[in-house]
Amino acid sequence: MTSQLRQRWQSRPTRERRAVLVGLGLLGAAACLALVVAALQAREPLQRDVQALRASAATMDQQARELERLRRLPAAPPSDEPLRARVQAALDANLPPAAATRLESPDPGQVVVVFETVAFAAWLRWTEDLAIRQVRLESCRIDALPAPGQVSVTATLVPSGPP
Repeated sequence: MTSQLRQRWQSRPTRERRAVLVGLGLLGAAACLALVVAALQAREPLQRDVQALRASAATMDQQARELERLRRLPAAPPSDEPLRARVQAALDANLPPAAATRLESPDPGQVVVVFETVAFAAWLRWTEDLAIRQVRLESCRIDALPAPGQVSVTATLVPSGPP
């Protein structure tokens, strides 16, 4: 098969062979130029992505250093205050007096708090304060209310750390 192709190629006039070779060369050069242009066009968005990823990596590095610093801090001593008192103190410090509609203690190691209507942002602040007071959420149900930013919450709270 290759010998047949070689014979057909050799049978063509020199001028025609040159024209075919020049055409193939131009076609190859055009293909290379198209690849270079496509690569240059794709480079700009990729450079923006790389910059964003570098910024994200720097933020993660900073957060990792902060986490290591916090892990080296000594643990807070366990609180002697009863769980219900810590929950009530967090309520008094962060939410309006009528926010919690029900506060129950099924046992000394557990408190259930029910909010019929509370601002979600205020509820989040309250949970952050609970963490400082060594109280954690064991379970929680949050339902959105029709009013913007308002929710109803039923939360079961327990002491954080070892019992």
